[in-house]
Amino acid sequence: MDLTINSGLVIPSNELKWRFSRSSGPGGQGVNTTDSRVELIFDIQNSSVIGPFQKQLLIQKLQKRCINGCLNIVVKEKRSQYQNRQLALARLSELLRNGLKPPPKKRKATKPTRASQKRRLNSKKYRGALKQKRQKDPPTED
Repeated sequence: MDLTINSGLVIPSNELKWRFSRSSGPGGQGVNTTDSRVELIFDIQNSSVIGPFQKQLLIQKLQKRCINGCLNIVVKEKRSQYQNRQLALARLSELLRNGLKPPPKKRKATKPTRASQKRRLNSKKYRGALKQKRQKDPPTED
């Protein structure tokens, strides 16, 4: 079953490696007999469907989750191996989708307008005058 990331990227199932082991998570008495823990390994470096620029972008953005250019996802939340596999595929597609997003546009620095500066100073003067009126002995001007 191929994994669709977006309209332009579909990862063939032969590029996904699966490993299964016994989980320490939920499962009752069957926890010691079933291999419900799922590890999904996707080799970004040797993928044939991802271009060189995308590979570099993914490895740069996901470097904390990658080991030797391979993206590892471990899921052991559910009792059944099938549900854990579906969760792992969903996480992989979400990670790759977010990793391939272009960086946000840089914020352009702006200056406050003259009118907004004037409004700010007027409000400060107004607050100061209000506080002056509240004092018991207002300062006398000589």
